[in-house]
Amino acid sequence: MDSVDAVTSSATMATLTDMTINGVGGFAEEAAEAGVQWLLQPRGNGRDGREHFQHTVVEGVALADYEDVLGDAAPRLAECFPGDAVARFWGATPAAHDWHPKAKAIRDSEVGDEVLFYNSWKFIARATIVHKFRNERLAARLWGTDEESGATWQHMIALGDVVQFEAEARPLLDSINVSGALRGLTLVSAEKRLAYIRERGMPWSPRTSLGGFPSPRNPTTEPAPSLGERELLNAFTALRTHTRPDGPSLHKPLALLWSLGRLTEGKARLAPWSDFEREVGGLLSEFGGTGSRATPHYPFWRLRGDIWEVEGVPGDVSDPGPEALRRADAKGGFVDEAARLLRKARVRAKAVRALSSTYFDADTMPLVLEQVGLSGYLNASGHTTSEATDTSADDTETPSGPVERRTVVSARPTRNPKLVKNVKQWHRSICQVCSTPLEGLLGPFSEAAHIQGLGTPHEGPDHTSNMLCLCPNHHTQFDGLAIYIDAQWNVRRTTDDEVLFELRLDPQHRIAQEHVAYHRLLCGKDD
Repeated sequence: MDSVDAVTSSATMATLTDMTINGVGGFAEEAAEAGVQWLLQPRGNGRDGREHFQHTVVEGVALADYEDVLGDAAPRLAECFPGDAVARFWGATPAAHDWHPKAKAIRDSEVGDEVLFYNSWKFIARATIVHKFRNERLAARLWGTDEESGATWQHMIALGDVVQFEAEARPLLDSINVSGALRGLTLVSAEKRLAYIRERGMPWSPRTSLGGFPSPRNPTTEPAPSLGERELLNAFTALRTHTRPDGPSLHKPLALLWSLGRLTEGKARLAPWSDFEREVGGLLSEFGGTGSRATPHYPFWRLRGDIWEVEGVPGDVSDPGPEALRRADAKGGFVDEAARLLRKARVRAKAVRALSSTYFDADTMPLVLEQVGLSGYLNASGHTTSEATDTSADDTETPSGPVERRTVVSARPTRNPKLVKNVKQWHRSICQVCSTPLEGLLGPFSEAAHIQGLGTPHEGPDHTSNMLCLCPNHHTQFDGLAIYIDAQWNVRRTTDDEVLFELRLDPQHRIAQEHVAYHRLLCGKDD
């Protein structure tokens, strides 16, 4: 999916101006922010490319017109594009192979990364990814199907902070060893992006912005201070808490874990006071300690600062109680930048570990995480199954054989059986940890284990670079975080870091270190 005409209607200019000023998620131009990648996206030279870009990036669409095909992405998209805000999308067709650069760009780009749209040797626009999802039906409604392949642009990204400009693409392409034109979706790592910015500045110039459009920040201007991953995690471990004889007060840590649970479920970052009072109040009653009162208004108001905000309370109110918060219809939660960081699986996992290990003992932590919907962090596979509805009309169990049973509707991530077969064949169904073949009635038996779990909250990708071939015992230990793989491919015991085995590798099977590092993080072995 090519350049928007230089002469653009004033209505379109106003639309983009409004979107940038009131940008979805409020993302600022942060030139030197570590961790942000560039997703280089050719717009396409044909009519389809021009029309698709104009339709869903420049003009945008109304979510209400596509309500019936939004699927599971509907709650997050409603948060990204609230009220009458236009929604802006782009998409990619599936890659032919999981080792293709396009496949890497699709799976490894993240919320918060920048998209640079390319056409005819120039970059023509940039945007920020505010959500990633896959939706064939929505893609077909927006753009139809590709004439050559018949595929839809189903790997979709929702966009915020769109800015149009024109800038020569050659310097950036040279820096990443692209000798000709940019032919396909390409991901530039955060390290390469940062190195390029430090050496050359941003790959665009405010002087070449099309008339009427907001210009990007001048590359020579020092970027505005912003909340980074390190500052966020430091804030979690340095909470000002009241100290009781039995340890620190858990009011603030419980409030933050509860809010992390909301983000993990795709809910809005700001929660109504009524929800907070009821649910955090319940947590405080259960886990707050014998000498602590359940006063949820305390963390709701006093967490305010770099990572937390409260909306709706009049400026002349200095320390509102429950009734004042109720009258003000107050909402509280993570600030925009904190929420954006915490929607990244890796950062969220670090935050959960920082809070739980700093403020909770080993006996209490699993109970708390279960209550706030974060128990998936207690294992590597996450919540792989969710029971949605009980199909029996009166919730009575239906006899079916010697053990009474009931029917439930469940949802679990869809796994590609071809990928499982490939991993097992490459390793001849021999465990990569212990190298012990396990014979079954029908031949060798092994299991394909995902390193970064497919289930919530890990949201790992289903591809071979995120898989291991394991025996059932070591699959169980790996998922249970009893063993981990270090950066040198040694398999270590989590409790004492003793080396147990050296992971057996195969040249046909490329394992991505970022997924192995994520698993180490869950084991408390953060690099």
